[in-house]
Amino acid sequence: MRSQPLPARKAAIYLLDQVIEHGKLLPELVQGGALDHLSPPDRARAQRLAVETLKGMERADRMLQKHLRKYPPLTVRNALRLGTVEICALGEASHGVVNSMVEIVSRDKRHGHMKGLTNAVLRKVADAGPDMWNSLRVPRLPKWLRGPLVHAWGDDAVAAMEVAHCAPVPVDITAKTDAAKVANELNGEMLPGGTVRLGNAGQVSALPGFDEGDWWVQDAAAAIPVKLLDLKEGETVLDLCAAPGGKTLQAASVRARVTAVDISKNRLRRVRENLERCRLHAVVKKGDALAFEGAYEAIILDAPCSATGTIRRHPDLPFAKDGSDFGELIALQARMLDHALGLLKPGGRLVYCTCSLLPDEGECQVEDALARHKDIELAPLEQDWIEEAWRAPEGGLRLRPDFWSEKGGMDGFYIAVLRKN
Repeated sequence: MRSQPLPARKAAIYLLDQVIEHGKLLPELVQGGALDHLSPPDRARAQRLAVETLKGMERADRMLQKHLRKYPPLTVRNALRLGTVEICALGEASHGVVNSMVEIVSRDKRHGHMKGLTNAVLRKVADAGPDMWNSLRVPRLPKWLRGPLVHAWGDDAVAAMEVAHCAPVPVDITAKTDAAKVANELNGEMLPGGTVRLGNAGQVSALPGFDEGDWWVQDAAAAIPVKLLDLKEGETVLDLCAAPGGKTLQAASVRARVTAVDISKNRLRRVRENLERCRLHAVVKKGDALAFEGAYEAIILDAPCSATGTIRRHPDLPFAKDGSDFGELIALQARMLDHALGLLKPGGRLVYCTCSLLPDEGECQVEDALARHKDIELAPLEQDWIEEAWRAPEGGLRLRPDFWSEKGGMDGFYIAVLRKN
């Protein structure tokens, strides 16, 4: 079934409206059925258009402001933004884009009178074209996030992250058993640590080995925490906050005895689906990580966090959030870390990780936990594929989006392995 431009573009504008005006995140919109009325190709196209528009929002606004005396209502403004991105960044034929945006605006009962403005502005944008687009600076993070990151890592590092946020994002996969075989079958690149990277994956579910459960999608950085645990067959492993399940699958693939816990029933459904597809076993339980009990040889705590390390994949986050919930998240992480450490057997180890770029959610959490728990120590990380640039002063790993830039980057993560004496 071919993708139809008009429905996909209209849906993309709706997604942009929801993110910017109501603070919704794209995944929750999609999971909530916002695109269910579209065909699968149109759903994919609508998401891609929304993502690319959010990535290029600053550049689009800079181009548009030259042709607007005042900003139109949000829906019209988002139609202009989308049109600008399609013409200047995605290389779509300008006449088709302009006609579609004019039609979408004209059909809107509230804003139909602005079809003339839409037509005139986008034609001027098309005249300026990619040359002007490429002359504009790389879009910056919003001030509420950029300030703390510059304070933590410096201007040059944050500028490099912003470049990484704008770059194309490859698809990373983790093989259930034979990564070299999977890389060969999919014409992928083997990364240090064993992740297989695909430059142009297309429809992931149509790739060889997907239906057979030979692999699952998982960013290279997100796959590192479990690798650092060096799990063995038969070990008892608890994956707290397990959804969507990539780390559960990693632990199950070495035949550890895995219990996967998450508070969300809907998200656990995806964990079960992935386990079934990959023909792997884990005990899956709905529950609050802070109330869960037991004793385990290894624990995975991928704690709820700001997700600021995933902006390259989720550019909606800086528009939907404002940092006001960071304090609550940091307090929750500390409580979860304390509780999880109490579930470790003597000699057991826990990997703590967050997909955050903020030290308060990573380095600071571990330093504070070590001060609170005198029976806990940092385990040395000696894997030969760990790069020196990743090592944080206190003994964990600090991963950034601009690392491996020549390979396509990685998500931002903090990771540390703690061991009970």
